[in-house]
Order: sequence, then structure tokens, then C-alpha cells
Amino acid sequence: MAKQQTFGDKGKKKAADSKISVKVIKAFRSEKGTIKYLERFVKVDDVGQIEKMDLSR
Repeated sequence: MAKQQTFGDKGKKKAADSKISVKVIKAFRSEKGTIKYLERFVKVDDVGQIEKMDLSR
């Protein structure tokens, strides 16, 4: 059987996604007064956009 996909084709698929993944960690106080952390992975075009994002619980 012939090979359906070449290594060059695999590289082209990954290059199409121009956004970068960033892990954002936000600290907040709970009702009991303890500090809790909210972790999320976010895809953004530029790292400077993270400050403008609204990350709520």
C-alpha cells in the first residue's frame, strides 16, 4: 500500500496555527479568606493581549 501522507504534509498542518498557548494563573480570595488559584490555558495572537482578558471564576 502506498503512503497517504508525507512528512512534509504533517509539517504544513502544524504551521497553520499561528496562535500561541499560554497558561494564565489568577489568584483570588475565597469566602473563607483562603487564597485559591484559577488556572487556564488560553490561545492568543500576542502575549500583550493577556492583560486585556477578563478571567472570572
